[in-house]
Amino acid sequence: MRPTLNSYRHIASGKVREIYEIDDDTLLLVATDRISAYDFILDTPIDDKGRILTAMSFFWFGVLGVPNHLAGSPTDERIPASELGRSMVVRKLPMVEVECVARGYLTGSGLIDYRKTGAVCGVDLPAGLDEASRLPEPIFTPATKAAQGDHDENVSFEYVADQVGPDLAETLRASTLDIYSRGAELAAERGILLADTKFEFGRDADGSLVLADEVLTPDSSRYWESDGYVAGKVQPSFDKQIVRNWLTGPDSGWDRHGDTPPPSLPTDVVERTRARYIEAYERISGLSFADWPTAE
Repeated sequence: MRPTLNSYRHIASGKVREIYEIDDDTLLLVATDRISAYDFILDTPIDDKGRILTAMSFFWFGVLGVPNHLAGSPTDERIPASELGRSMVVRKLPMVEVECVARGYLTGSGLIDYRKTGAVCGVDLPAGLDEASRLPEPIFTPATKAAQGDHDENVSFEYVADQVGPDLAETLRASTLDIYSRGAELAAERGILLADTKFEFGRDADGSLVLADEVLTPDSSRYWESDGYVAGKVQPSFDKQIVRNWLTGPDSGWDRHGDTPPPSLPTDVVERTRARYIEAYERISGLSFADWPTAE
């Protein structure tokens, strides 16, 4: 008989995840259907989002071939029946307090930095790049891990080296770029560009890095269609862009620069966002989301 969620001690909440302690060595990571935008957690969930993120993480952990924090299967008997499909049993590890970001294309906060300084996180880039320009080679652009509700802050490699030591900083950079390259290669075979992504790492008992948290999901990564890609304009993405576009469009009536929380999402925005997340999973993994475990 499976345990209930109340069997475990709740130890932390994130924008999307709830974390429970199973025992001294393992945790239960539960991905909810919550969605955030512009540093707000919206009051409208996206149906099945937590299951999609979990399915995508399990897929990538399985194909990347690097040490990871998984300590059980998608149907592990320690997962409560109510949380099947959206949960991972993982090893309890000390985490490296750095957001490890890899970029293969220029967009988002990286583009803002580049337009100001000609560099991203201290990495000098060629002149003349624009929105969605492909970089000469992928770059490591770390960020601080902000408290919930705050922005992550882009920092330089030198800053990371000062915080964690030069040897670990070098390993973080090499591991981040290696995993990004593996993910980008597989996504490209499926007709999808991996523009950028962020990873989190824990430390094993011997000090080696362990890939942790979610990995290469539409929440932690920016995926674009290969077909129709043209540098110089914002690309359609496989993530919450549908939600962001509606919130900042005329129909929402919301001022993102004000103090008022975002309004509830219309049904069609929820449905289109859900479909986009599922499409990302199915195209990249080659698997059917209908076959993924669900709550009993």
